[in-house]
Amino acid sequence: MKKAFFNWSSGKDSALALYKIIEQKEYTIETLLTNVNEDFARISMHGLREELLDKQVESLDLPLEKLYFPAQVTMDLYSEKMREKLSSFKSKGMKYSVFGDIFLEDLKNYRDKKLAEVNLEGVYPLWKKDTKEVIHEFIDLGFKAITVCVNAKLLGKEFVGRIIDKDFINDLPDNVDVCGENGEFHTFVFDGPIFKNPVDFEIGEKVLKSYTLNDDDDQNCHSNTSEKVKAYDTSFWYCDLM
Repeated sequence: MKKAFFNWSSGKDSALALYKIIEQKEYTIETLLTNVNEDFARISMHGLREELLDKQVESLDLPLEKLYFPAQVTMDLYSEKMREKLSSFKSKGMKYSVFGDIFLEDLKNYRDKKLAEVNLEGVYPLWKKDTKEVIHEFIDLGFKAITVCVNAKLLGKEFVGRIIDKDFINDLPDNVDVCGENGEFHTFVFDGPIFKNPVDFEIGEKVLKSYTLNDDDDQNCHSNTSEKVKAYDTSFWYCDLM
């Protein structure tokens, strides 16, 4: 079995990719890896509380390593800390890094380039799958997820704090990918075939947050990598789960 670590975002694509990598029985997942905003104790971009991440991973029954970053992280700091973590994994015999990406070529190229610097290889169980097939497979397998963050330029307040089901898919505008692969929405998975038990939570307030970005600003997006946030992606609806 090939030793790997899994880049865990807490969302649906991560959950389905983890399910598939376990089913393949080719890799052993030694640990999950999640980036956490150390100033707010939340997963970057998703805004999920760290304690809910802990409960989720406990139900998955897998080890978790967290990489902490300040809210205002520079690309240099991000790259330095990530390289240290990847080198640490490599020293423990892990040669593969698993992601839930589906079709973002630039993002995959970025990941593969950074992995190659420390002689690691990326694995993408969902790569180039049709996103409509992906989301329907996710639901049909019995996974359950709720939206915790949506891009306010594309989706209204009514889309955050919603369960991912076929009604949700049908209500999405035509210009929104059904898996939110372009960052249209982010989710928290709380049950499914790889969970020992459902993760209990309560739905809190919904808040709109706007960010002022310039060319040097970076945010951690798409499961443990740093990606430039486009100029129009500056307002997000968040649903606080407790």
